[in-house]
Amino acid sequence: MPTLLKRLSKLVAVGSAVGAGWVLGYTTQKPRQIQNFPLIETISAASIQGSVINTEPPEVLPQPSPNAPRISQIMRFGFPGLTNVRSLDDYILSYDTRNRIPFWVCEHLTAENVTKNSNVDRSKCEFHEDLSIHEFFRSENHDYKGSGFDRGHMAAAGNHRLSQEDCRQTFVLSNMAPQVGKGFNRDKWNELESYCRKLARTYANVYICTGPLFLPRREEDGKLYVKYQVIGQNHVAVPTHFFKVVVCEAKTGELELESFILPNIAIDDTTPISSFHVPLEVVERATGLLFFDKVNKKKFKKINGQKVGWF
Repeated sequence: MPTLLKRLSKLVAVGSAVGAGWVLGYTTQKPRQIQNFPLIETISAASIQGSVINTEPPEVLPQPSPNAPRISQIMRFGFPGLTNVRSLDDYILSYDTRNRIPFWVCEHLTAENVTKNSNVDRSKCEFHEDLSIHEFFRSENHDYKGSGFDRGHMAAAGNHRLSQEDCRQTFVLSNMAPQVGKGFNRDKWNELESYCRKLARTYANVYICTGPLFLPRREEDGKLYVKYQVIGQNHVAVPTHFFKVVVCEAKTGELELESFILPNIAIDDTTPISSFHVPLEVVERATGLLFFDKVNKKKFKKINGQKVGWF
């Protein structure tokens, strides 16, 4: 088995949730099984060769001025990748033409973005095709019709309340991926989105990167396979999981990080969001992306709610 696959087999398993407290090897506490979800297994960061933790950090970049281009504000801490990047008025996405869903979507939230605005009405927004994408590679509304899956926002509509146009742009289908509806998109995923908006009301700046995952599972023959459904004429891929990586900046300039992986299944309401915390390395190795790489990981005062050892 290739080395990377060996590592991923230790790091992730389908339908997963984990206990907090084992972030990047700071504790020897073992991950625990939540409800009926299989574990996301991990190993100490110290045992991983070629760790992505920077040793010589760049200084944290100052917040761009309010008059700076919006893209420079959103992507202040770096791009996870540069494939098919599209800049919308209030968020940035990278589009996967093969799977007809995003690779990733990045947002920058402040209290102003998420404050209720009487001039913005989500109910007036309609899901629409992204005409900037070649017709061979677009997803369309009829792909989702009768599929049993919701058109799941990566950049949440509730995060973009500065104008009706900002909200409308979150309904473009290039911002969508098929999600289980009841128990996930309308429930636990929505709870995570609401949690991020709560953070935006507390911190000066909140930076979010969200996207799909296709994680391997071990079959009866003992081998690992990546299997996923496709829907519609355009074969829109249904992710096995979704990730969300969040960086919070306090008014003092202190930084905190949280990273989550949630399985694309109905999740019991009583399962706490913190159960889905994973080390950032798990997300990076699973996606092949580096998140917020203009920030040295040692700049974070807290990771997944826990104070880290270098402070």
